[in-house]
Amino acid sequence: MKRVGVLLLGALPVIAAGVYLAVPDDSADSADTASSVSSSSQATDKSARDDAKDRAEEEREADDALIADLPPGLAAPAKKELAQQLVSSAENSTTKWRTAYGSIEDVGDGDGYTAGIVGFCTGTHDLLMLVERYTEAHPDNGLAKYLPALREVDGSDSHEGLDPGFTAAWQAEAELPAFRSAQEEERDRVYFEPAVRLAKLDGLGTLGQFVYYDAMVFHGPDTDAEGFYGLRERAMAKARTPGQGGSEKAYLDTFLDVREQAMRDKRPGIDTSRVDTAQRRFLAAGNMELATPLVWEMYGDTYRVP
Repeated sequence: MKRVGVLLLGALPVIAAGVYLAVPDDSADSADTASSVSSSSQATDKSARDDAKDRAEEEREADDALIADLPPGLAAPAKKELAQQLVSSAENSTTKWRTAYGSIEDVGDGDGYTAGIVGFCTGTHDLLMLVERYTEAHPDNGLAKYLPALREVDGSDSHEGLDPGFTAAWQAEAELPAFRSAQEEERDRVYFEPAVRLAKLDGLGTLGQFVYYDAMVFHGPDTDAEGFYGLRERAMAKARTPGQGGSEKAYLDTFLDVREQAMRDKRPGIDTSRVDTAQRRFLAAGNMELATPLVWEMYGDTYRVP
């Protein structure tokens, strides 16, 4: 295809020269016409963009109205707390998720440092976004000086420019209420709220909303094949969501199958407890509302919420 493009580009000057010789010089009229066409085209493009924006706003308003009439589900305070305990058991091996603000280590998964309450990573952009947004509100924070290095290592497992001081700076900043609040706000903005919203639009109950949330945390809010939105598209190609008239249990089974395979493809030999001995267990028991008491296993340890 590139070769064809090169040949066409080579022919264009010859064609243009022939037209120039055959047509009288009406350059002023041509310029006026071209300007008029360009202006018309720009106006059409702007109108199309405005129409698309209006349609998107109307759709969002309709979705908001639909969600407003639904039960709170995972967004209810007690269920949201339970969701953080479940995620923390997988990310930090404890249900006491508020002890994890200052956690930071490289777990060797290729994502650089993993830190904080939902495992923000230096290699997956979410940690960078967190520090950038936090720095906008608190310019003199102890992590701000690492922003150039965070931008450089984003997308890799490199520690260049971060060692040896970044981990200590993170832990020190995590002692401050403002940074703890920033972690929670970023968790909600990037992971929790989008996952719960989409799950409700797909017709999923509280368990399904958690399934989406945990997948969003682990796989990231990406549209590629291994990101959350890619996983959802693959699952929907195999099973209908409840919102499409399908069985909730069948759809969630399919989604978990797709997700587990993606986990194994990315990291062969990975422990898939967060799916197998937690979410699948709840689904098999028919606990679609994540009712307590709740018992699950994670990496061989047993957790209970009374």
